[in-house]
Amino acid sequence: MDRLQEMSIFAAVAEDVSFAAVSRRLGLSSATVTRAVAQLEKRLGTLLVVRTTRQLRLTEAGLRFAADCRRLLQELQEAENSAVGIHSSPSGSLTVTAPQVFGDLHVTPVMMEYLHRHPAVDIRALLVDRMVPLLEEGIDIAIRIGPLPDSSLTAIAVGQVRRMVCASPGYLAAHGYPEHPEELMQRSTITAVFAEGTADWRFQVEGQTLSIKPPSRLSVTSFPAAIHAAVDGWGLTQVASYQIREQLAAGRLCCVLEAFEMPPLTVHVVYVEGRRGSSKVRSFVDFCVERLRQDFAQ
Repeated sequence: MDRLQEMSIFAAVAEDVSFAAVSRRLGLSSATVTRAVAQLEKRLGTLLVVRTTRQLRLTEAGLRFAADCRRLLQELQEAENSAVGIHSSPSGSLTVTAPQVFGDLHVTPVMMEYLHRHPAVDIRALLVDRMVPLLEEGIDIAIRIGPLPDSSLTAIAVGQVRRMVCASPGYLAAHGYPEHPEELMQRSTITAVFAEGTADWRFQVEGQTLSIKPPSRLSVTSFPAAIHAAVDGWGLTQVASYQIREQLAAGRLCCVLEAFEMPPLTVHVVYVEGRRGSSKVRSFVDFCVERLRQDFAQ
C-alpha cells in the first residue's frame, strides 16, 4: 500500500472515527483499514489512534496529521484539476466559529454574502462565548478576540476592540460622569457574568492594571441584556466597543472613563490550513478578512 492510499484512509478515519464505517465508505475490508493505520503509526513512530472496545479517538499527533493529510490531498486534487484546465471553485462544507455577539453583528452578514457568491458551499456556524479548539471540534475557521495561544495555526489581524464603560445620557445627566474607575463602587452598574469569565472590570491606572468588582444589583448572562439596561438608564456597564457601535452613533449611550481603558484587543481570523489549503477555506478567509477590515475601518 502506497503512502497516498494510507493518507487517504487515515483522513477518512479522522472523519468517521470508525474502521467499519471507513471500510464501508471506501469499499475496503476492515483489515485493510486497520493495517493502513498500523503501518502509518509504525513508519511515523507515534500513536495516531487510541482504540477502545467501543470507539476510536485520535491522539493530538493524530489530529495534526489528519489536518495535514486533508490539506495535502486537497492540494493534490487542485493540482490535478489545474493540469486538466479545471478551475477549482469553492465547494463543500465549512465550519466557522466566533464569539456570539460579534458573530451575530459581523460574521453572519459575511457568511450570508459568501454563500450568495458560492452556491456550492454550505456553512455551519458555532457562535459561542468560549474558545473552541479547532482541530478537536473540526473547525475550519475561527474569529478570535484577544491574545492567541501559541500554536501552528495561521492568524490574520483584522481590527481591534476596546473594552468601554458606557451609560445613557439620561443617567449621566442625573448622576454625573465618573472621573475615576473606583467611583464605580458607589454607582449603579450592570455586570455581564459568565461561567467561564469573570465579573471583574479592568482598567489601566498609571501604567498598572486595576481590577474592580462593582457590587452590581443587576447581573446578567447576556451582553445585549446589559446594553439594553444601560440604554434604559439603569446605570453603567462595561462591554466591547463593537457591541455598542450603533448605540453610540445614535446617542443612546455615552462612553466614560476612556483615559483608563485597557489596551485594545486584536481580532484575528484564524484557520488550520495554510494559504495553499482548500479553495473553500482560502476563499472564505480572504473574503472574511476583507469584509471585517472594512467594518473596523468605519
